[in-house]
Amino acid sequence: MAQADQDLYPLALLMDDLKNDDISNRVEATKKIDQIAIALGPDRTRNELIPFLTEVAEDDEDEVFTVLAEKLGSFVPYVGGAEHASTILPVLDILAGAEETIVREKAVDSLNIVAEQMPDDELFKYFVPLLQRLASETWFSSKVSACGLFKSVFLRVKDVQSRVDLWNLFMTLVNDETPMVRRAVGKNLPILIDLLTENPEFCTDKDLEFISTTFQTVINDQQDSVKFLAVDCLISIVKFFNKKGYDTHSRDLLNSALSLAGDEAWRVRYVVADKFGELTEGFSSNPSYIEELLDPFLKLCEDSEGDVRKAIAKQVSYFSKFVNDSHVVLNKIVPVLQNLSMDENEDVRASLASGISDIVLLLPKEQVIEYVFPIFLNMLRDEIPDVRLNIIGKLKVVNEVIGIDMLTDSLLPAISELAKDSSWHVRLAIIEYIPILAEQLGVDFFNSQLSDLCLSWLWDAVYSIREAAIKNLQKLTNIFGSEWCNNEVVPRLLNLDSHMLENFIYRITLLQTFKALVSVLSPEFVANQILPHVMELANDQVPNIRFNVANTYPIIVEVLSKGGDQYKLLVTDTIYPSLKDLCEDPDFDVRYFANKSMKKCKEIIS
Repeated sequence: MAQADQDLYPLALLMDDLKNDDISNRVEATKKIDQIAIALGPDRTRNELIPFLTEVAEDDEDEVFTVLAEKLGSFVPYVGGAEHASTILPVLDILAGAEETIVREKAVDSLNIVAEQMPDDELFKYFVPLLQRLASETWFSSKVSACGLFKSVFLRVKDVQSRVDLWNLFMTLVNDETPMVRRAVGKNLPILIDLLTENPEFCTDKDLEFISTTFQTVINDQQDSVKFLAVDCLISIVKFFNKKGYDTHSRDLLNSALSLAGDEAWRVRYVVADKFGELTEGFSSNPSYIEELLDPFLKLCEDSEGDVRKAIAKQVSYFSKFVNDSHVVLNKIVPVLQNLSMDENEDVRASLASGISDIVLLLPKEQVIEYVFPIFLNMLRDEIPDVRLNIIGKLKVVNEVIGIDMLTDSLLPAISELAKDSSWHVRLAIIEYIPILAEQLGVDFFNSQLSDLCLSWLWDAVYSIREAAIKNLQKLTNIFGSEWCNNEVVPRLLNLDSHMLENFIYRITLLQTFKALVSVLSPEFVANQILPHVMELANDQVPNIRFNVANTYPIIVEVLSKGGDQYKLLVTDTIYPSLKDLCEDPDFDVRYFANKSMKKCKEIIS
């Protein structure tokens, strides 16, 4: 093939693939455009590939556009560096106006990545006009994308008039007739405010004026889907003023918070409830403001909408820590918690269970025992598994305050019921909580009350449960130590009833458990207790067990190799012959894994 033909080959191949009738082939071809760019080099990428991709961006499927938009974000090096970054913009300009949301989002992300690498002169010459053009388009899709691009130029515009022009452009979007555009403004305003918070030296009085005007427009929007975005805007504004040390606007900001918390639209109240702790933190320097936020907090806890109650229930401890008055917590907040713990909506109860525990730190121990402890006990007996699971997962703080003994009578029945739940997802969830409980309960309590349960999960009918049970034993060994595993786990596994081991599932699970635990046991224990049983399974009639034995040997050899020459001799005298037999096994898979393990074992011993 001539050199010229070779040079044309990558691009020609890409063109053919992108004309393929099969959409999946075109998607795969698009994923390789970076490789094509490398093959072509910077000059031909700018002069041939980018124009070709611009044509592609005019007419193809959204799946192709999504991949293309994402790939172009990493294209600056392929076009010759930052000084040529502007050549990528025309393709992304088209994609930023796409109707499909994900395409626009990927295009905006890539545009921001490219803009970050552009020199200032190139940015103002090419990127800012692109932003202005998108913001002035007729179609809402382009204007939505424009809202996400302001952050790339915002701090780089030092000229006061240019910054004002930028804000004016942003203001035209916040007053756009299309709710989707106004939503995009509300979503991106906190980003601009946060930039000023992180770089206060760039902030001017004009910026504050525009921020205030834009915020007021968002908070007074008639569309709920726009108005609830004012909550994030408010949080960012409060953080900004706190960092700057301004307090002249704090009353106005609090009034905005109170207004949003009592809004007639439940979606707005939901967002306030979901962010209530963070919102409160912004006003925490003024105790009188916290007092004013208490009433809206209590009203949200009794809101008619279940989703609002669910959101605020998770914020209980977060908000309460700012109250700083145990009398108020006891007489105002605890009664509301009692109601939420018995809410007819199970999602509300589950949410409360995941957010209630830290409240015990705000009251004297006697009051916790008398007023809060009964709520915990009730939730431990809740008929919904998620409620019990969430409470169990948050018991550490409660244990530190009142001690685990008081919880035992309700805790153990709750764990037992969850462990036997008909849904394997629930059983899996309680297994994942066991190591957390183990650290809280201590080894003596665990051995007497929960060790049998942990071993029983090894024989569950669902593979995922058995797998989780093995990992659970590993974690418990890390918590309690290898001696605990030597004394409490392995002997009980080795003394399983012979009738149980007639079942293939029991034998393979036992082997996998040993494989997982071997690395935390001593060479002596492995040699005397584990190895004989594993070698016995090397002759099992089931090939799956035999090749798992082969895979287990290198792990055992790794442990034995640390015990001295006597154990190395044990490897050569016992494990090598067993592996040699497995290397000649009639089953192909067994032979394959045995040969791999033999090689690994020799590498370890050598």
